[in-house]
Amino acid sequence: MMTPALMKGNEAIAESALRAGVRAYFGYPITPQSELPEYMARRLPEHGGVFLQAESEVAAINMVFGAAGAGVRALISTSGPGFSLMQEGLSYLVGSEVPCVVVDMMRGGPGLGNVAPAQGDYFQATKSAGHGDGRLLVLAPASVQEACDLTLLAFDLADRYRNPVAILGDGLLGQMMEQVVLPDPVTSLRDVTWATTGAGDGPARVITSINLEPEALEAHNRHLQEKYRRAQQEVRWESYRVDDAGVVVVAYGIAARIARTAVDRARARGIDAGLLRPVTLFPFPSRAVAEAAGRARAVLVAELSAGQMVEDVRLAVEGRAPVRFYGRCGGVVFTPPELLEQIERVAAEARSS
Repeated sequence: MMTPALMKGNEAIAESALRAGVRAYFGYPITPQSELPEYMARRLPEHGGVFLQAESEVAAINMVFGAAGAGVRALISTSGPGFSLMQEGLSYLVGSEVPCVVVDMMRGGPGLGNVAPAQGDYFQATKSAGHGDGRLLVLAPASVQEACDLTLLAFDLADRYRNPVAILGDGLLGQMMEQVVLPDPVTSLRDVTWATTGAGDGPARVITSINLEPEALEAHNRHLQEKYRRAQQEVRWESYRVDDAGVVVVAYGIAARIARTAVDRARARGIDAGLLRPVTLFPFPSRAVAEAAGRARAVLVAELSAGQMVEDVRLAVEGRAPVRFYGRCGGVVFTPPELLEQIERVAAEARSS
């Protein structure tokens, strides 16, 4: 039976992870996600799991490598500076095809920045998993309920593609409280025939990311790229009043919630605005963006950054419509009236061109 609850985003992700079968958590406290490890420290031992606060994010991600490589569902969470420190370990996980889930509740940056909500980790999450040509699959919830739902999906995708999956949130999502319906515990068995379980059956299992022969490493990279092509079938997005939109706003996460209100206010003023919200940031919903842009007069990308997702939008649009950008950074969150003003400006420019 589904269980309703009032929870913070961080806590809801933690509880959903427990119900997804997580039995190992490694991490290091950093605002604005510290409620997540706090929750796991309290609840994970009740499920027979292991919680360990590592001495650093570098240590924590390599502990995930060990636990997940042994076939355990493992979780790690952090914010921007910690996510940066994990990049090398993530590259090892990707190269070794070891599934896990990493939660990044973004905060203002660069550097230590501040603890206010931001979206400046988009490049770091979607364009690489550290060095090499590896990628993370990336999910971007816009509500606490969706954070619950996508946490279960993240573990399923990690197992399906044997690849780390990132849940990209922000300080607002992690701290806000909303009513959620928690999922039932997962009872299905996972395929861990690849893992170093120590079972002793079958051939020796070796997990490694080192391929010293260039041809062998190239073949492995080709295999990974084919996996990412297959993962395109996992693309997810939400369209809101887009079918007849002359101005299409593209935003994700908490920025999309603000954009939805701005779109409604624009409609009330007679402006035919709509919202396209990517739910998967990798794979990116390029076809959906392109189709929406093909019917529109202009596209407005709204981000809590200096402009990162806007590059993927421009690549998807391919000149079908002008792409404009509006962003706030450093932890400043734009408001619906502020974004409405930008929609009105873009609409006016489109009419006059």
